Amino acid sequence: MAKLYFRYGAMGSSKTANAIMVQYNYMERGQKALMLKPRLDTRDGERVVGSRSGLKAECSFVEELDEIDVKDYDCIIVDEAQFLKKQQVEKLVWIADEMNVPVICYGLRADFQGNLFEGSMWLMAWADAIEEIKTVCWCGRKATMNARISNGRVVKKGEQIMLGGNESYVALCRRHWANGELN
Repeated sequence: MAKLYFRYGAMGSSKTANAIMVQYNYMERGQKALMLKPRLDTRDGERVVGSRSGLKAECSFVEELDEIDVKDYDCIIVDEAQFLKKQQVEKLVWIADEMNVPVICYGLRADFQGNLFEGSMWLMAWADAIEEIKTVCWCGRKATMNARISNGRVVKKGEQIMLGGNESYVALCRRHWANGELN
């Protein structure tokens, strides 16, 4: 029986690089893995997922899933899964359970305020396997928090979703995130 996986990590933990490598591993074995992302993520181009390390892969949008015959694929991979809606996570559960196609989701667990994203919340509730992809804070401790930065300071107010990379976010341990301490 196929499983639904949620692999989460703080910003910069190489989630997207991992997703691209998983897709590559399927391809290398003559299998097909469908890469998806939410339509709102336009940072790397409309139909591209890209990692900070420079890896890139073509993708489709999660919003197009109803138009895709998932039986044609050996695996479904979803990047930026924190942006999913409950209904989209339900569809991924159905794909794993009823279509017997493994689904591997990559995303953030919590936002810059420490609150769960909708997609992450439902993936945490329903995934068969939950795995953390680790990274470190500037102090050397495990980084679990995503700090939004503006003008060199940690900010804790604003809209939950603001797309950005290293210029807007940094991974911190809980202590340095709580105290707003950047290196």
